[in-house]
Amino acid sequence: MDRQLEVELARRLLAGEAQAFDRFVEHFRAKIFHYSWLMCGQREDAEEVAQETLLKTFESFHQLKQPERVRPWVFRIAKNVCLTKRRRSIFAPSPAQELSLDALMPSKDHHNGGTKIEIADWSHLPEDLVLKTEMKNELQAAIRALPEIYRSVILLRDMEQLSTTETAQILDVAEDVVKTRLHRARLAVRKQLDGRLRDAVKVVAI
Repeated sequence: MDRQLEVELARRLLAGEAQAFDRFVEHFRAKIFHYSWLMCGQREDAEEVAQETLLKTFESFHQLKQPERVRPWVFRIAKNVCLTKRRRSIFAPSPAQELSLDALMPSKDHHNGGTKIEIADWSHLPEDLVLKTEMKNELQAAIRALPEIYRSVILLRDMEQLSTTETAQILDVAEDVVKTRLHRARLAVRKQLDGRLRDAVKVVAI
């Protein structure tokens, strides 16, 4: 429904309907702020990024050729604004880091001479637990702890539900790169949260 609303608002704005402006801002502002906060790391920076992104969006809205692609178009602008903001910051961004796949694998448990890997089964996680503020805060902290190249992918793919193709276009990388980074980002987040989840759901032996 979100995507349908966005496309409808984009079409109305392109048609010159000023009334759609406030609804567009209301719809996208929180999304851009959340993305920018987790990417930039500072609430003040995120507020500035959200404002500047929306300003740049409307300044160049006439350049949007496909209303159906308004979400990836907006987040590409947000990505560029965020990168510019970080370059100007006194806190230089950390260099790109590759996550070791071996380091992300769940720890092994030697039992009765055999080896098994235990990891919490997220598929049976109660919905109300996911919605708890504490769990949401831990999830956000786990995402913020990721190197930037992985953080950007998981935010766009899992948080904003953009497709692999859209994410690749926003980040200017190949689709296979997006898939690899998303897989490792999910493993890293899962590894950080696994201890917490073990207390909430039944452990599944693999």
